[in-house]
Amino acid sequence: MELAYIPSPSRGVIHLGPIPLRGYAFCIIIGVFVAVWLGNKRWLARGGRAGTVADISVWAVPFGLVGGRLYHVITDYELYFSEGRNWVDAFKIWEGGLGIWGAIALGAVGAWIGCRRRGIPLPAYADAIAPGIALAQAIGRWGNWFNQELYGKETDLPWAVRITSSLDGRVPGDYHPTFLYESLWCVGVALLVIWADRRFQLGHGRAFALYVAAYCAGRFWIEYLRVDDAHHILGLRLNNWTALIVFVLAVVYLVLSAKKRPGRETVVEPGADDSATDGAETDAEADAEADKSTETSAEDAKAEDDKGKAEDKDPAESESESESESGAESTSQSASASESAGKKS
Repeated sequence: MELAYIPSPSRGVIHLGPIPLRGYAFCIIIGVFVAVWLGNKRWLARGGRAGTVADISVWAVPFGLVGGRLYHVITDYELYFSEGRNWVDAFKIWEGGLGIWGAIALGAVGAWIGCRRRGIPLPAYADAIAPGIALAQAIGRWGNWFNQELYGKETDLPWAVRITSSLDGRVPGDYHPTFLYESLWCVGVALLVIWADRRFQLGHGRAFALYVAAYCAGRFWIEYLRVDDAHHILGLRLNNWTALIVFVLAVVYLVLSAKKRPGRETVVEPGADDSATDGAETDAEADAEADKSTETSAEDAKAEDDKGKAEDKDPAESESESESESGAESTSQSASASESAGKKS
């Protein structure tokens, strides 16, 4: 008896008039925004400027999309260049098909260009953006769910994904939701990198290397569950070999980097500290100027108030005050005259 299963969407695109809204594309876009948002927070915490991560992402993201598509097309070329296939479909990225290995490799080239233009060390930027990339992958994997692709072997588990499409050789049924497994794994990788970075003060690209190694470890066993067609080498899927090789390279980098350059960078963006200091000094000067202006305004207001009171006095009161002053003056003069007469007598 079936207890439960994950239903697949009946379609992966909704048309808003002439505009198609594709679930796969939305997952990629949302993932990019999350990566940039988290990367910016981590970059600011490291002493960088706000907006730097987004500026460099303008280079990294397009390069990453091209690299991911190239890896997919090259490793699954028969889907586009074999008999009966249309090579134009190789450009239809919205239909799915991005290889993370190519996306990271070519995306790193774009990030290097952006970092070089701003005088920023690429390893420091990679450390800041690493958890965000893992979360972007976690979100992006749900695009496979919208397209009903990249599922695993058949299963009767209550969290099996139900495939209803029969396109491109699919067989409707209940399968392991490998997209869900990888999504959850990537969330765990992001949390691991954030924790390790705070605990061990990872620097010089080691947080990024930890992300790569942890992701590859999960990708290796997830590949075993997938049933989509793939090239095999010595009994292993191509992506298994890629994950294994990249995992070893990441671990080697972690060990050698920790020995050669322990600790983390003290300055990640030249001039960021100076601009912050200048900004603080400018704010202090502005506050002092504001205080001075406030005091001057208060004195002017008091003077105007006194002047207004003098003008508002009743004429009768003014005349009475004048007469009082005149009487006092006469009395004073009389007293003086009497005193003078007494002295003479």
